[in-house]
Amino acid sequence: MFPNLRAEMVRSGLVVSDIARAIHKTDKSVRSKLNGMGEFTLGEVVSIRDQLFPGMELDFLFERSVKK
Repeated sequence: MFPNLRAEMVRSGLVVSDIARAIHKTDKSVRSKLNGMGEFTLGEVVSIRDQLFPGMELDFLFERSVKK
């Protein structure tokens, strides 16, 4: 899930713990959300974008992959 977010994390040299710190969650919680086992809240989505990917579109960053 979230292939664009994952790609931007790689481009920026960010890891799960960076996302976790930005939204005050555990690494495990963020991994679950990235894998579709939970949902990011709107506040978390905005915090991730504002703190780690300023200027990027939310729709682009948090586009979900389609599982076949």
